[in-house]
Amino acid sequence: MQRSGCIIAGLLFCVTAMARPVAVAPEHEDRYHSLLDELRCLVCQNQTIAESNADLAKDLRAEVRKMLHDGAADSEIIEFMVNRYGDFVLYRPPVRPRTLLLWFGPFVFLIIAFLVLARVLKKQQKVGNAPLTEDEQAKVDSILDRTEE
Repeated sequence: MQRSGCIIAGLLFCVTAMARPVAVAPEHEDRYHSLLDELRCLVCQNQTIAESNADLAKDLRAEVRKMLHDGAADSEIIEFMVNRYGDFVLYRPPVRPRTLLLWFGPFVFLIIAFLVLARVLKKQQKVGNAPLTEDEQAKVDSILDRTEE
């Protein structure tokens, strides 16, 4: 019984050893890290795949490692990722018609927010400076007279 347990443990060790990702060759190390810094984690979104611990980021790192090992150029790896996940996978997507919202959306929303704020402030200023009608002034005077007594 103990012997079969050892055999199973040995087999599991061999399988996990074979499942480990291929190490990045020293000549590809710089390319590997620069590519990881260019690709966005689609789960975390504010992190590169180098920074993220999400399962998808781990898979993408393994894919980049494998493609480098297979001799793919940086542009081929980037193109593969863009074809598979879209421009959003790039941490700095190119300016194209379909990525205009990614690049300029925050500025447009900021301008809209400033315009709304300016309009609200202008409206409040007009309301604050409007003279009271005779009825309103009479009510204010009567309230002030009552508080003075």
